[in-house]
Amino acid sequence: MPLHLLSAAAAWSSASAGLPNSNGVWPSWSPNAPADLKDALASLPRPVLDAALGRTILARFDAFLTGLERYRAHPYSRALLDPPVMWREGATSLLDHGGEGPIVVLVPSLINRGYVLDLDEKTSLARWLATQGLRVLRLEWGAPAADERDYDVAAYVLRLERALEELGEPVHLLGYCMGGLLTVAAAIRMPIRVRSLSLLAVPWDFHADAPDRARTLASIHASIAPLIDRLGGMPLDLIQALFAWLDPLGAARKFSKFGTIDRDSAQAHAFVALEDWLNDGVELTPGVAADGMARWYGDNDPVHGRWHVDGVAIDARQVRARSLLLVPQGDRIVPPGSANALAAQLPDAEVISPPLGHIGMVVGSRARHATWEPLRNWLKFGAPG
Repeated sequence: MPLHLLSAAAAWSSASAGLPNSNGVWPSWSPNAPADLKDALASLPRPVLDAALGRTILARFDAFLTGLERYRAHPYSRALLDPPVMWREGATSLLDHGGEGPIVVLVPSLINRGYVLDLDEKTSLARWLATQGLRVLRLEWGAPAADERDYDVAAYVLRLERALEELGEPVHLLGYCMGGLLTVAAAIRMPIRVRSLSLLAVPWDFHADAPDRARTLASIHASIAPLIDRLGGMPLDLIQALFAWLDPLGAARKFSKFGTIDRDSAQAHAFVALEDWLNDGVELTPGVAADGMARWYGDNDPVHGRWHVDGVAIDARQVRARSLLLVPQGDRIVPPGSANALAAQLPDAEVISPPLGHIGMVVGSRARHATWEPLRNWLKFGAPG
């Protein structure tokens, strides 16, 4: 919560920099702003503008704080129990959601917990797929244990491979976000174990759309790497600070909107369930943080085939399994250009682009129609239609 407050305060307090100075000169003004608005504001004395801006900022802070307080006071608590564990290694579990049919293994990101794919009774991609003629298993990576602090991304790929070996038959792999990179690596390294790849919002070209931002992230890692090493991992608060840097007013917008919603509505329930999940992430090992921030975002290794796992180059052009990529149009975390670069390299790939965001494609109110059903159709019948 302090992070959300500080981000909003910094963004809103800088708004005065966009007002004209005493000479009527605009120090910072968007070239896309309406000219008549600019002229109207320029005609007002600076004290009048300052007073109006102050009232607006206070009103927005009030709405933001109201939403935050209502979220903190909301009675929702996730009561959904995890399904049985069918395999375990270290902090990682393979959970059995049941179902009859071909096996689908869901592979989430290493950053957030995997239960976004099993959020609650009404919003669970995993449990829904298990009712659709598929046997559904879900990896839950867990927080790194003391003897896993030296793990890098490659070590988690090898763990995924050991889980697949345990199953003893070819499976469909479904990778979400960062988890999708792990599934691509596994498909290259053990093709006889992978029937298909379903890749949901998976980054590949980390310089697509925002190369300067990607390089800045690598520079940030270079400055904080000694701290991460001393701590033995990258704490959740630090991870969330980086997400806040990507969208400083994102939290203010969503909590302000939440403050206007009926507390007992399904919409409020869904918001709190998702927000609780976002605040329930796990820290990253120093090796995973270095792979992601320095080698992926900084050096852009995956799209150039320079990422290696245990001596094997992870070149997407070597994937033999057929692939379905779901590239959400409104994704602010994985720009569509980044995910589409993977589709361009995969030999046998189909792409659908739902009009949703990075998380909404999995748990949003339109996810079943736009994402779940095409995914089910593709896994069962070979086509999303």
